[in-house]
Amino acid sequence: MKTMFDTSADCARNLDAQDTLAQLRDQFYFPQHEGRDVLYFCGNSLGLQPKSVEPALLRELEHWRTHGVEGHFRGEMPWMHYHKYLQSAAAHVVGALPEEVVIMNTLTANLHLLMVSFYRPDARRFKIIMEAGAFPSDQYAMESQVRYHGYAPEEAIVEIAPRPGEETLRTEDVLETIRQHGPQTALVMMCGVQYYTGQWMDVEAITRAGHEAGALVGFDLAHAAGNIPMRLHDWQADFAVWCSYKYLNSGPGGPGGVFVHQRHADNKDLPRFAGWWGHDEERRFLMEKGFVPMRGAAGWQLSNAQIFSFAAHKASLDIFESAGMGALRHKSEQLTAYLEFLIDDLTEKGLPLHIITPRDPAQRGCQLSVTAGPQGRAIFDFLSTHGVVCDWREPDVIRLAPTPMYNSFGDVFALYHLLLDFLRRNQ
Repeated sequence: MKTMFDTSADCARNLDAQDTLAQLRDQFYFPQHEGRDVLYFCGNSLGLQPKSVEPALLRELEHWRTHGVEGHFRGEMPWMHYHKYLQSAAAHVVGALPEEVVIMNTLTANLHLLMVSFYRPDARRFKIIMEAGAFPSDQYAMESQVRYHGYAPEEAIVEIAPRPGEETLRTEDVLETIRQHGPQTALVMMCGVQYYTGQWMDVEAITRAGHEAGALVGFDLAHAAGNIPMRLHDWQADFAVWCSYKYLNSGPGGPGGVFVHQRHADNKDLPRFAGWWGHDEERRFLMEKGFVPMRGAAGWQLSNAQIFSFAAHKASLDIFESAGMGALRHKSEQLTAYLEFLIDDLTEKGLPLHIITPRDPAQRGCQLSVTAGPQGRAIFDFLSTHGVVCDWREPDVIRLAPTPMYNSFGDVFALYHLLLDFLRRNQ
């Protein structure tokens, strides 16, 4: 793919001219820097606001103003059933059946709720296998869950780290760790895409190995949902959770998503923390004792939908469903390869950049994590003062995410030009 690139402005213009998704960019608002759109490479932390969000929120405000409490039952999208209006598009994003997904709560709250059901340690099986250096919220969730069940984290949590001198995990090491600890493993709980390195894990192979070891398998898809195409149903994962404010562009604190595989849909014996919105909707308003879960992921709901955040999320999901994850992935591979090509050119010219994200497109989404040694913070600050929005992760990583939904090849070239300017000023 790299052979199609060069370092000229014409290359970027030609790539943008061939981009079949270029029109999506106009559906988003960009922050401004000195009267121009910023170069926004931070969709892996907070996605841009779709222009369709404001009218979606205004519709719900009007619905509330017009109907009051009866808004739960009136209109085109009565609030009573609002979570259902998001199911099809959410299922498309993660490769699931509609009944296997539900939008509810937030990411870590959902992780804890599903671990109530899927982390059931006993004297024989009590370990959790996860990646070392997981996002802190996941680390805290695992620590608190094992302590809640009476185990010490150092005994119950097995962390898989890259080999010495390497920056990302080898799939064979993950699978071997699962085999090694399998007889004592209750849960394999991994990321879909690693937040720091940008590595896309082999979800299917990890799930298969976990099941062969007799464990249940779950995934945190915070950096995967909306970034890479998935087939959670086919890959047989037991459960997964994700957020909506990163690649899914649904606003700060946006609602979380949950996947529970179809094979668990009718298992009413699975322990869970129940709430009335997960109760059989045909009998929900009878206000009776005795929890009867709804079928599928919906049975894990606790409370009625947060309508305004759900409306924002639906506005974004509608764009994803229209664009298609396949087309987004195709552009993502091109954008990321183009950024990789230009970073390599800067390295050859003397800027000490080092990409720690896997070079294989099958092992990454659109994020490239880059180190620059002692100059790293200076480079990041230079970019920030010149209208580039990306992010810094201690101790020395700049994360750059050329997001196919709204980034252009021209954006990537402009970033390259700024980095070239930094190099010339500091030689």
